[in-house]
Amino acid sequence: MSQKVRTRFAPSPTGYLHVGGVRTALFAWLVAKQAGGQFILRIEDTDRSRHVAESEQHIIDSLQWLGIEPNQKPVRQSQRLDIYKQWAQKLIETGRAYADTTSPDHLEAIRQKAKEAKRPFLFRDHRPDNPPAWDGSLPLRFKSEPKVYKWHDEVMGKLSAGPEAIDDFIIIKSDGYPTYNFAHIIDDHEMNISHVIRSQEFLPSVPKFLNLYEALQIERPKLATLPYVMGPDGQKKLSKRDGAKDILDYKRQGYLPKALVNFLATLGWNDGTEQEIFSVDELIEKFDLSRVQRSGARFDEQRLLWMNGHYIRQLSLDELSQKAEDFWPDSAKKADKPYKKVVLGLVQERLKYLAELAKLTKFFFAEPDMKNVLKLYKEPIDKQLQKNPPDYHAFLRAVIKELGASSFSAEDIKDCLNKLLESLDTKPAVLFPIIRIAITGSSVSPEIFGTLHVLGKEKSLHRLKNALQSLE
Repeated sequence: MSQKVRTRFAPSPTGYLHVGGVRTALFAWLVAKQAGGQFILRIEDTDRSRHVAESEQHIIDSLQWLGIEPNQKPVRQSQRLDIYKQWAQKLIETGRAYADTTSPDHLEAIRQKAKEAKRPFLFRDHRPDNPPAWDGSLPLRFKSEPKVYKWHDEVMGKLSAGPEAIDDFIIIKSDGYPTYNFAHIIDDHEMNISHVIRSQEFLPSVPKFLNLYEALQIERPKLATLPYVMGPDGQKKLSKRDGAKDILDYKRQGYLPKALVNFLATLGWNDGTEQEIFSVDELIEKFDLSRVQRSGARFDEQRLLWMNGHYIRQLSLDELSQKAEDFWPDSAKKADKPYKKVVLGLVQERLKYLAELAKLTKFFFAEPDMKNVLKLYKEPIDKQLQKNPPDYHAFLRAVIKELGASSFSAEDIKDCLNKLLESLDTKPAVLFPIIRIAITGSSVSPEIFGTLHVLGKEKSLHRLKNALQSLE
């Protein structure tokens, strides 16, 4: 086996790519990049009954969006069937594989018998005495030689298993396609893969794989087992119900790929410090499989939102404008770019993902819904307004009068409203929500001085007067 580091990501195209799968790909890519090696994408498409045609392109698009680029074109197992048959023939010739004549009904019967006897089912206890020569019409089964194994896992450390963990298993199905248990071992060997990095679900099968490596007389690569990504409660594996979304959903919602890569890299790994924000170059430099935690990593969507917000705030306005182009509300279509850019500058601090942009900015391009304005006055969300509802009429009249005399620079607006706080003997937590509701039709908005300034004097006064008139 070549000493050059070569890693692989080997998904089955049976559905969309989710957080756990992408994290596996990312860790394998980081190991290769750090060593100046190569990263391979292998599409393991031998389970034809579960194959989803569009899934392969989805996998490729997801990795490309995140910048996890393979060093060569994807390899497909379905195009390598002759290679697996050649290796299978070697096992037949050495007496380590046999045609399996067991019918599904008989297999179920002997499984049931073992269950009733309360002992583990092992197919090797039921091998046929005189199997026929394998002609490809029957499944081909590996003939195991059970023994004790001890091995080192790059993440889990020292592991071991007894002979009871090793059994005969199908390596070529009756449809001519190999099983995962067989094909991945052949591919890793032929592709000079140095590190096999995969999910915890494969850990119980490793003793079987070790037995097969020996039977094939090939050197095994380094093995690294990644614990599951756990749901938000940390109690069970992340599922669709807990938020295991299609990775490209994050793209559609306006997450930044660098933020998602940072989040996934620190999902069960850290460099031994308190650092949370890592550039891709820092991840490549610092990543180490030995620092991957052995227990499951809890998926915390709030942390992802915080991290994505951080990356949004680091963008220049020009960069953010470009990325935000498809996320504006429909009412912004006719607005000019300079105006949208100013609006974007106001909301940048608040944005956690770009799909929020439409909701946060719609009032900059369309009049607020007056029904909603009145509802927010009558049923206020702001706690200060709930406790002691002020005289909205008097407050709005005072605001209209004061702002009517303003030059409407952000600084002058600030001075005017601060004067009003004194003359009305009130607090920002009371006065500003009253203005915000009239101006935006919402209980949240960017800072009020900048919001009024960007909307302009005419629109702002018009909305304040509308709110007052509706109340009256």
